[in-house]
Amino acid sequence: MVMRVFDVLGLCLLLALPAWPASAVAQEQEESCVTCHSVLGDESLSRPATELREDIHASKGFGCVACHGGDGRAVGPAAMDPARGYIGVPERGEIPDLCGRCHSDAQFMRRFNPSLRVDQVAEYSTSVHGSRLEESDDPRVATCVGCHPAHSIKPPSDPSSSVHPLNVAETCASCHADQEYMGAYGIRTNQYQSYTESVHWQMLSVEGDLSAPTCNDCHGNHGATPPGVSWVGNVCGQCHSVMGQLFAESFHSQVFTLLGSPGCATCHGNHGIKAAGEELLGLGEGAACAMCHTSSDGGGMVASEMRNLIDSLNEGFEAAGSILSRAENAGMEVAEARFNLNEATTDLVSARTAVHSFSVDAVREEVEAGLEVTSAAYAHGEDALGELKYRRLGLAVSVTIILGLILGLVLKIRHLEESQAARVDPGGTA
Repeated sequence: MVMRVFDVLGLCLLLALPAWPASAVAQEQEESCVTCHSVLGDESLSRPATELREDIHASKGFGCVACHGGDGRAVGPAAMDPARGYIGVPERGEIPDLCGRCHSDAQFMRRFNPSLRVDQVAEYSTSVHGSRLEESDDPRVATCVGCHPAHSIKPPSDPSSSVHPLNVAETCASCHADQEYMGAYGIRTNQYQSYTESVHWQMLSVEGDLSAPTCNDCHGNHGATPPGVSWVGNVCGQCHSVMGQLFAESFHSQVFTLLGSPGCATCHGNHGIKAAGEELLGLGEGAACAMCHTSSDGGGMVASEMRNLIDSLNEGFEAAGSILSRAENAGMEVAEARFNLNEATTDLVSARTAVHSFSVDAVREEVEAGLEVTSAAYAHGEDALGELKYRRLGLAVSVTIILGLILGLVLKIRHLEESQAARVDPGGTA
């Protein structure tokens, strides 16, 4: 074993010698760490040297010494001399402060990425992860390197980055979907599975909308913490601002807080949120309102009436669209009516949004505006079909007259031909 170590050190010296006469600038930029670690037989020691080539820090000119200390110009054990500042692998509790030496220094970070925030360490200390690390030195909680692999850190814009929008959920799931790992905390591990069945994941992964929410959009990044019951509406309201405002001003907001119900998540769920549709409203099967209300209480009656109003607008919209399609397929010009019908789509969306106020009057106002539009569109479709019928009748009459004229002309021609034949052959002989 001792001979093997000396063999490796000797190889490191041989590999380093060709570069020794290089310029002073080159010597300062290059470090012997990668040269030696690349040839070590232990993958746990050689892999970091390989991964570092693609790391964002390496692309900015930072090498091993920046985090591990030591003397990158020395070869062998001298490079790892504690007297030269070598700290080796930092303790788990030291990692946030180690990363924060640079990432919390605004003046320093301005030289490399002026847009990058410098309060990550401060935020981390307020998170569940940070507080557990600080208070109990919990060896299981996430630190910087838990989400940003130490030697292969890439910017979030890189599709292969662990914190690219498409990869964030999987990064979080590496701990939070592990039943054995999370068992000590009594935390469920089905969040990742539920999220991959949600409308948010559908928008992100299938439709390619990278602004669609993933774990950190709701739970935060470095200050990660579960949304509290009293403010989950504010979390959802970051994107669904109008609904969030209507809900905050509604009676349900106060009641949910008193009952300890988690706001938006009470009706829509949290990680497995499905696309919202009319089926959530009212007292039918699968309706969210039916979880608390029945047809005999005031809330149930309000829910049913709001559902009926929105259904009436849906029916009006479908009827108008259908009659316009019939007219259009028959060749009638209905482009303007089609365009105007789009306003009903806006009113339908507004009516669905108004549901979060839990006010029948608010929903009715939007529905009635939409019904005016659909009624006008339907009337236009009827007029178009009426004109089509008139045109067809007129065409039939015209064709009949023309055919009559043609028949009369044919008969007249035959009569003339017969008269001429009679004059040529008065006796009727062959």
